[in-house]
Amino acid sequence: MANLPPVVLIIGGTGAQGRPVVEALTADGKYAAKVLSRDTSSDDAKKIADLRKAFEGVDYHFANTNGFAIGEKAEIYWGTRLYELARAFGVKHFVYAGLEYASKLGNFDPKYRTGHLDGKGKVVDYISAQPTKPMAWSVLTSCLYMEGLSEVLRPLPDPKDPATMVFAVPLGDSRCPLIYLRDYGRYARWLFDNPDRSNGLELHVATEDIAWKDVAAAYTAVTGKPAVYKDVTLDEYFKLGIFPEPDRKIGQAAAGEDSTLFTFRENFSGFWNTWKAELTKRDYNLLDEILPSRVKSVKEWMELTGYDGKPRSVLKDYRDGASGSKASAA
Repeated sequence: MANLPPVVLIIGGTGAQGRPVVEALTADGKYAAKVLSRDTSSDDAKKIADLRKAFEGVDYHFANTNGFAIGEKAEIYWGTRLYELARAFGVKHFVYAGLEYASKLGNFDPKYRTGHLDGKGKVVDYISAQPTKPMAWSVLTSCLYMEGLSEVLRPLPDPKDPATMVFAVPLGDSRCPLIYLRDYGRYARWLFDNPDRSNGLELHVATEDIAWKDVAAAYTAVTGKPAVYKDVTLDEYFKLGIFPEPDRKIGQAAAGEDSTLFTFRENFSGFWNTWKAELTKRDYNLLDEILPSRVKSVKEWMELTGYDGKPRSVLKDYRDGASGSKASAA
């Protein structure tokens, strides 16, 4: 009987970020994927025993928990618990889908506090303190999705000139990182394929750091249609309708009434303050070395995908919670 491929347990493998990981790992048959999907309406999703069963017969693990569904506290708990379970079941390599620890990067100034970033950032700190034997570990830290330019980051028609598209975010002149999700999946594959280099590595990935005026310029260059960037205040941003219920709490559906939960307004105020302060850094020379064929600019991505600025469904949570109660920009 032929040798079976090693099994990778993937949590969060049906969402926008997880699907490219599944595709990259299974494209050539080198790995088999075991995907555990989160469903907050299911009683089974709340049973720890289900996770223990999921780890049986698993060789590798990619953990992408969803703070928007469960809240910051639960994300910290489950991130660390998944690491513990992976160790207990003899997993060879644990890869965690991380995000920037905004509060820590901003010297814990409250204006940078961002629940869905900080939750993952705290788990990254925990994982980084663990030994690299007997289980290898890696962290894949992402940023805003390029594909979000068709959904939560999409341009809106100028009310005074509907032919002109307006890219409006509270970013000032700062540059912000965006990641093409197909390349994100390829970076995940590289981590598993190269444990000699990736063990103990936190890899910060992005396509490029770009000012939003250059996003608008790229749109015009690719489509031939007029577009402008509008720097808005946070108050103006939350009136755009991107989050129809900005004062609703994130994770309330799963966590219930919890005074520590952030509202969308609180969370995304810290989120945009973090990017506006340019607190994060990526090593693009390293990213070029790892994926020489990666997409290297927003303009290249727009050309590759035929981007036209029209709304498209990208984020699973945004689809499932059309009210805006679960939407995520990263």
